[in-house]
Amino acid sequence: MIKGLGHVCLTVKDLEASVAFYRDKLGLAEAFDFIRDGRRHGVYLHAGGRNFLELFEGPLDPPAPRQRFRHFCLEVDDIHATVQQFRAAGLEVSEAEPTQDGSLHAWLADPDGNRVELLAYTPNSQTIKNAGLAG
Repeated sequence: MIKGLGHVCLTVKDLEASVAFYRDKLGLAEAFDFIRDGRRHGVYLHAGGRNFLELFEGPLDPPAPRQRFRHFCLEVDDIHATVQQFRAAGLEVSEAEPTQDGSLHAWLADPDGNRVELLAYTPNSQTIKNAGLAG
């Protein structure tokens, strides 16, 4: 039985620039490194709970034929405060807007252009209601 989403893995062009973005700008904590031949070639970043973002340095070509990655989403507690915090850190972040399911979201991109959605659930969020998590 599936318990949850363990991690999202991204291939990045410059590992240190991407770690600086996710750690220093978005606030994710480094969990551990992947070391090969004495060199860090990947890193696990903690995104809250049992959720992680895994980054590996390498070519940006898709690793599998027809693989399509659109974006990944990070849940935030206060969308408006988070947008302001990230803008103060020099990031381009869209305005927070309602989603089709009743949540609020905003968008930004990492150094490689990967789209990152910021999401705040509301009492009217269908995602929460339909998953039985309301209350």
